[in-house]
Amino acid sequence: MSILEVQGLKKTYTSRFGGTKVEALKNVNFSVEEGEFVAVMGESGSGKTTLLNILAALDRPTGGTVMLEGLDVSKIKESSLAAFRRDNLGFVFQEFNLLDTFTVEDNIYLPLVLAGKPYKEMQSKLMGISQRLGISALLKKYPYEISGGQKQRAAVARAMITDPVLILADEPTGALDSKSSDELLRLFREVNSTGLTIIMVTHSTKAASVAGRVLFIRDGEVYHQLYRGNGSDREMYQKITDTLTLLTTGGDNI
Repeated sequence: MSILEVQGLKKTYTSRFGGTKVEALKNVNFSVEEGEFVAVMGESGSGKTTLLNILAALDRPTGGTVMLEGLDVSKIKESSLAAFRRDNLGFVFQEFNLLDTFTVEDNIYLPLVLAGKPYKEMQSKLMGISQRLGISALLKKYPYEISGGQKQRAAVARAMITDPVLILADEPTGALDSKSSDELLRLFREVNSTGLTIIMVTHSTKAASVAGRVLFIRDGEVYHQLYRGNGSDREMYQKITDTLTLLTTGGDNI
C-alpha cells in the first residue's frame, strides 16, 4: 500500500531582482510504500532539498500533488501545517537541532509537550524508545555533554516519539564521523525493520546503500531508481557508484 504519492510535482522560484525564473522541480513522480526505506541522491542543485522541503510541508509546490495517506498536503491550511507536521512527520537533521538549554529527555519530549500529551504517556513512550536506541543513560544530560553520534540518536528518538507516518532525514550522517555514521545507519535499518517508513536525502553512497531503494534526482526530475532486492550492502554500493558516475558524466542510458 502506498503511503506517499507524488505526482507531477513542480516548483519554480522567481528571483527577487530581475524576475528570473528557476525550475527547481520540473515533473517529479514517485510513490513510497508503507515500511519502505528510500534514499534520495543527486548533485547539488538537482532539486533534492527542494523536494524534501515540500514533502515536509515546509514549502508549497508550484504544481502537482503530494498525497500522504490520501491527504493532499498542499491543501492544508497554513494555520494547520505545524500541527500536521508534528502529528505525521518525524525529522532528523544533519545538525541535530537539539536545544542546548534542554536535557536530552526534554528535547525528545518536546513534540509531545507541544501536542499537549499527559506526562505519563510521554514517560511511557520515552522509556521504550530510549531503551531501543541505547540512550537511557543519557536522558538527564545536556546536548553539549554528549557526542555527535549520541545527539543524532536523541534526534531519532525525538522523531519517533510521536509515532509518525513518515520519517524525513536530511543528510543525517553529514556531521558524524565514520563510526557514528555506521551506528546511525544500523539504527535506521533497525527502526525501518519495525515498519517505520523513512525517506533520506543524502550525498553519501555508503548511507544510501543501506536503503531498500534509491531515487536519483537530476535537473529537477527523478532520473533513475535502484532497488536493493536481495542484494547486499556492498552490491548496492557498487550499483549506486556506477549510477552516480553515469549521472556526473552526462550518461543517458543507465
